[in-house]
Amino acid sequence: MSEVAKSEAAKSEAAKSEAERLHRHLIGQQGSRRSLNTPALVLDLDMLDRNIAEMAAFAAAHNVKLRPHSKTHKSADIARRQIASGALGVCCAKLGEAEALADSGIESLHITSPVVTPQAIDRLIELNGKVSDLMVVVDHPANVEALAAAAGNAGKPLTVIVDIDPGMHRTGVASPDGVVELVRKVTQQKSLKYAGVQFYCGRHQHIVDFAERKAAIEERTEYLKGILAKLETAGLKPGIVTGSGTGTHYIDGKLGVFTELQVGSYIFMDHDYNVCDLRGLDRPTFEQALQIDARVVSANTPGLATVDAGLKAMATEKGPPPILKGAPDGSTTRFMGDEHLAVVPPEGQPAPAHGEQVILVPPHCDPTVNMYESYHVVKGDTLVDIWPVTARGRSR
Repeated sequence: MSEVAKSEAAKSEAAKSEAERLHRHLIGQQGSRRSLNTPALVLDLDMLDRNIAEMAAFAAAHNVKLRPHSKTHKSADIARRQIASGALGVCCAKLGEAEALADSGIESLHITSPVVTPQAIDRLIELNGKVSDLMVVVDHPANVEALAAAAGNAGKPLTVIVDIDPGMHRTGVASPDGVVELVRKVTQQKSLKYAGVQFYCGRHQHIVDFAERKAAIEERTEYLKGILAKLETAGLKPGIVTGSGTGTHYIDGKLGVFTELQVGSYIFMDHDYNVCDLRGLDRPTFEQALQIDARVVSANTPGLATVDAGLKAMATEKGPPPILKGAPDGSTTRFMGDEHLAVVPPEGQPAPAHGEQVILVPPHCDPTVNMYESYHVVKGDTLVDIWPVTARGRSR
């Protein structure tokens, strides 16, 4: 092999993800999941596909479109599966996510947070020139003017969605009259295309009790309907009304106000959503497709085992993870530092043995995914593929 060829081969090897280097040879081997280096982010492919199909069927039955939120998975592979199942495209929380997915061939993208700095607007306009279907939210007159100027110079109209504050005071126009004024301003810009409005009730998604969540969403929907009536009276009826999420999809779908749903976590699920009654049925609607494989690395203390998945292996703001498999029923966990987690079985039950696999439920799926570079895709106990987390770390 020539020196040039050796150099290119070395570069190719270095470009591979750690998961690719460690685990590519395991693909297709029966039982290969048990040979994964841990902690490993694992995705059950059959569960993922059933979750995608379940939400697609719900949307079709209620005559509403899906524009799933890619902030959950940050994956071009998963976005393609969602689009193949009928989704219009995907949402992105940040411009960087949209750029990463566009580079991987995803053409229909909606950026759900405002893009305001000159440098970011330049990138946005460049992206608008690359993809066939890009939308971005606005919630301030100055942002409308900046986007209009940049899009005008580029020569291709930029499609915008006016973001409405549902009461969270995070982003969005804060008053009904303000919404009408901002929409009117958008329509006055030749280089901008007014497509509709966004209304995302984020803090309502995780209300555990279904009846309480339903009442809260019905109240917020009345507020939204009042704004939509004002817009229609002003001759500014939106073609798109986008919002909702996994926690409220069932309620929003039946209320019939949204034209599309920005559902995200349904594909994976996590502990925070698993405790919510999503459809008032008192049983799970979606399956726990996203999992974290860990390994017992120390078991010297009676009634306790230590696994190799600590604070750096998952998002922690929702508390320690439940155990899906690998420990007696009723076992609990507690963090033991950056790299370690204690598994504590019920009194009188044995702790997992040294070297045993323990499978954990992510407490919060979105930020957990952002900690990993790859999904280990499995069917049963067999590794079938490795997918990159395409937009990992793309938060700018």
